[in-house]
Amino acid sequence: MKASRGLRLHIALLGRRNVGKSSLLNALTRQDVSIVSTEAGTTTDPVEKPMELLPLGPVLFIDTAGIDDEGALGAQRVARTHRVLDRTDLGLVIFTGAAWGSFEDELVAALAERGAPVLAVANQVDLQPVPPELMVKLRAAGLVVVSTSATRGDGLPELREALLESAPGDFVNAPPLLHDLVPPGEVAVLVIPVDKEAPKGRIILPQVQAIRDLLDHDALALVVQDRGLAGALASLGRPPALVVTDSQAFSRVAELTPETVPMTSFSILMARHRGDLQTQAAGALAIDGLRSGDRVLVAESCTHHPIEEDIGRVKLPGWIRERSGAELAFDTVAGRDFPDDLSPYRLVIQCGGCMTNRREVLSRILRCREAGVPITNYGVAIAHCLGILERALAPFRLRNSE
Repeated sequence: MKASRGLRLHIALLGRRNVGKSSLLNALTRQDVSIVSTEAGTTTDPVEKPMELLPLGPVLFIDTAGIDDEGALGAQRVARTHRVLDRTDLGLVIFTGAAWGSFEDELVAALAERGAPVLAVANQVDLQPVPPELMVKLRAAGLVVVSTSATRGDGLPELREALLESAPGDFVNAPPLLHDLVPPGEVAVLVIPVDKEAPKGRIILPQVQAIRDLLDHDALALVVQDRGLAGALASLGRPPALVVTDSQAFSRVAELTPETVPMTSFSILMARHRGDLQTQAAGALAIDGLRSGDRVLVAESCTHHPIEEDIGRVKLPGWIRERSGAELAFDTVAGRDFPDDLSPYRLVIQCGGCMTNRREVLSRILRCREAGVPITNYGVAIAHCLGILERALAPFRLRNSE
């Protein structure tokens, strides 16, 4: 199975128009991924190319529009480029000759603010050499500078080596999904309801990832529907190390699972794996302070056709209204969309984030923190609304106390 985009290191190619971003992407991937032209502004929307960059592993290259694009349409292209920054794990700021100025400085600052490392790539050096004084200035600023010529292939081995060396440690050492909660040889019972939201013939990505994580670390996965949980628990010779449920079945699973058995949800596992569980747990407490007329933002990272009992648009708002006792307004965004202005909202609820990467979730958490708006996630919010948040967080506290 191919790695999902959320599991890939996101490497963005950034810079002004006509610095050779698309040519460099084609050279790195050895494919004609992006259209190349001498006409400025050829790249309009971000172009993505997944590939394996050994020995690092799966990566996603993102070619972007020139940050100096002009006009009304150009402003929209630039805005899309800025949105790419929120999911960039490693940024390549590409320039030519002596053309390093405010555009490039702003890109470096924006990436640094998000905690993403930066490589400065001097492209087309066969045509436009970099002045020695600029090279000294960039290196004095702590930037790694690599000289390339995408058309001739010069400097590409050095660039690949710099990519490997600059890969952020927090990508490699991201919090585990669940294997640290289930010792080798122990059992995790995964409760996976097969309902209208389950893709026909498949199970959703966090559930697949949980099974693979357990297998990779020599633990056992027992997969059941909620109606089979009682029988599954009774059939085991000893209690499982962990029970993980789809958040929508939280109440029933909590009733059937003995208090002595640790229990949580796939969405809460994702809150730790993709984001910041402590911040999102604190954010769930804001539900109790909501008042009638307040607005809540629900942010989904995937795009799907809503169904009658949609979790983000129907069930979750219903649980929150019931818990808060308030008449609330809910706005929903999907995919890469996320408002620039968060001031209208009293709470943001992020989905598990299986279709995005950790950097984008952390960027959203940072933006909420800067705006003074609490943020939580689906599973954490549902657990709080049902009165079982302490129990759902207990497996992580037990782990931290060891």
